[in-house]
Amino acid sequence: MTVTDVNELRRIANHLRLDVIDMTSAAGSGHPGGSLSSADLMAALYFGGGMNHDPSNPAWEDRDRFVLSKGHVAPILYAALAESGYFPREELLSLRKLGTRLQGHPVRGKVPGVEMSTGSLGQGLSMACGIALAGKMDCKDYRTFCLLGDGELQEGQNWEAAMFARQYGLSRLIAIVDRNRLQITGDTEDAVGLDPLPEKWQSFGWNVIVIDGHDIPMILEAVSKASESSERPTAIIMNTVKGKGVSFMENNASFHGKAANRDEHEQAVRELQEGME
Repeated sequence: MTVTDVNELRRIANHLRLDVIDMTSAAGSGHPGGSLSSADLMAALYFGGGMNHDPSNPAWEDRDRFVLSKGHVAPILYAALAESGYFPREELLSLRKLGTRLQGHPVRGKVPGVEMSTGSLGQGLSMACGIALAGKMDCKDYRTFCLLGDGELQEGQNWEAAMFARQYGLSRLIAIVDRNRLQITGDTEDAVGLDPLPEKWQSFGWNVIVIDGHDIPMILEAVSKASESSERPTAIIMNTVKGKGVSFMENNASFHGKAANRDEHEQAVRELQEGME
């Protein structure tokens, strides 16, 4: 069922954020910052009609495929899958526990709805290219979405994949960059600068759309435009805030890979619940 009310989609995005905070706090570890910055996208794709999928039939042949290249933000993917009905929500609090299928990075074959095992940064786009090429060879119309962190674009394999995608006309491939400008060491531009990022993707022959990654209507419009491409792959660059929705996590690189403690958890839950009212 597709949610068309924008305010309801915003509420869903905040609910996914709550799940992330609860999951990572219960685990005592995980990656909340980049999960929170991706929440609006996941609400748009999984609940707003941005992506064709069927929780009752995860192996549906004509489904759109979603590859989480930045696999460390598995909490936001698990939250979206559970809220969609791929598996019981009660499992979310088993994140990173011994024996759970909700590992710290997603594993194909363990969790319904997980298309690829990811976590080694810089490799997801290559996987997505393979999926998109298979669809083209099989004359399928499904789209392949690949969510990348901006920090992982510092790895060269992404640009090899970008060249491949343009060479083979993978027009049903949509790369989405979470441009929150922070990685585990701090500002991306202080590590290995990425700017001007849109021009880089354009120079590799891709369509490029730059958006506010927290504006759900803009996200859905960008996905719709990308889906109209008949020759080139599309890169959607989302300008986002790392830790979005939780004041002390916003633009704070220390929460790239650190869970909230008990007091921080209570404050985060309070702020997110207020944002849903």
